[in-house]
Amino acid sequence: MKVKTNIKGIIIEAICLLYILLFVYAAVSKLFDFENFQVQLGQSPLLSAFAGWVSWGVPIVELLISVLLIFSRFRLLGLYAAFAIMTMFTTYIVIILNFSSFVPCSCGGVLEKLGWTEHLIFNIIFIALAFIAILLFITQKTDTNARKRQHLFTRIPVVFVSSIIVMIALFLCSEDIIHHRNNFIRRFPKHPTIFKYSKELPYDSYYLAGYDQGHIYLGNRTAPLVVTVIDTALQSSRQFRIDLPKNNFPFSSPRLKVVSPNFYFIDGTVPCVYSGSISNWKAKLRLYKNAYFSVFEPISSDKAAIRTIGSKSKERVIGIIDLANQHTLNLNHHLLEKQIDGVFDTDGMLLYNKQLDTLLYTYYYRNSYLKIDPSLKRRNVGHTIDTITKAQLKIAKIKSKGISTLASPPLLVNKNTATYGNYLFVDAGLMGQYEPEELWQKASIIDVYEWTKNRYAFSFYIYKRDGQKMREFMVNNMLLIALYGKYLTVEKLNTVDYKPWEKEQNNLK
Repeated sequence: MKVKTNIKGIIIEAICLLYILLFVYAAVSKLFDFENFQVQLGQSPLLSAFAGWVSWGVPIVELLISVLLIFSRFRLLGLYAAFAIMTMFTTYIVIILNFSSFVPCSCGGVLEKLGWTEHLIFNIIFIALAFIAILLFITQKTDTNARKRQHLFTRIPVVFVSSIIVMIALFLCSEDIIHHRNNFIRRFPKHPTIFKYSKELPYDSYYLAGYDQGHIYLGNRTAPLVVTVIDTALQSSRQFRIDLPKNNFPFSSPRLKVVSPNFYFIDGTVPCVYSGSISNWKAKLRLYKNAYFSVFEPISSDKAAIRTIGSKSKERVIGIIDLANQHTLNLNHHLLEKQIDGVFDTDGMLLYNKQLDTLLYTYYYRNSYLKIDPSLKRRNVGHTIDTITKAQLKIAKIKSKGISTLASPPLLVNKNTATYGNYLFVDAGLMGQYEPEELWQKASIIDVYEWTKNRYAFSFYIYKRDGQKMREFMVNNMLLIALYGKYLTVEKLNTVDYKPWEKEQNNLK
């Protein structure tokens, strides 16, 4: 009997020693490479919302359990704790492999080189070892009565089930926080885009004017009347010249927009709007000196949304202009929310989502975007994941000239946008939590929002081309079209998180 007791004691000691080695090594590895560990947790599909305290809590708990396992007085408590935490780790892996939208890289430490399946097997073995050690420890205690032993045995399934429930609850809570109440933690799916094509252009003065099925339309700032049409495989290109009536207008910032089958040649400083068909590129004057505008976004062949300055308020307003009737201009002075001056603080980007017939206005300097119906009667607000709720601007007034200007560089929150179907793509201006700073020097970050549900979906990196960061982009169904300096690229969106066409009954909810 004494020999059996000694064997049990040796087995318990061996299992405790294995756990001590595992936890101490894992904890020290995490703490030595803490920044990387925190970044990996921040990108975890399960724990990203809790990456801050989990990144500290896990190594601390591992070290505390190791201390409990050293002393015989606290060894049973330590074994229960080891059993619980290994069950949590295993549940985490099971959820990642079976229920997560993407599988991240495994966290560092002792198991860094293992894949997730091998990691799972390793954890199950250690759960079994802890279970065996607990059973041996309970049966080894001769001074424990039968009722107390039964109570100790009952704790095992309770600890097991409780650990699983805690992990599932953390997962569900994290998902809700990330998608609806995000605390500026981005989620990066694995390989969200596939690089397809790249083309070097003759000059860096090209800009994206529009697209249709199979074609990309480029305007040129130094040759405003020249249109370059390139197929989406970037194999063939053609050039056309817009046939513009000789009105001799003093153009200062002419711009081309293509919404197939029509094109628009505009200059909000004249102001004037020409339009025509891309079949012959012959332009007709549709609007002249009706309203100055800084943004023009076509809605239909005869209707467009504009952003202008209110004549009385001297603040930015959004309006709808009827190109078939130049005298029809509908302005809504209550759509843009004034925070400071109503001009600089409400600056932003206006897009028309053709698939869901909705205008989207994204502020440059705060974490908000507006969803506006084309009649301008309804407006709803969505939020980007950063935490800048109020524009951080310093505005100086030059009384001698009667103008206002920015006194210092503003904090740019959203740099550029694109939309397709249910999604809004935002070229982000701010770094989120647990992100490696060096990547901001190498890439742009695109945050993707399912705007019909006020939901953050995911983010992805767009890396530099020839040392140039992306300066503008468009999204056409599954294709992301971008310009970097003189380079035009086409990438394919490749993630289950992106389902671009799911028509909603009420897209302004």
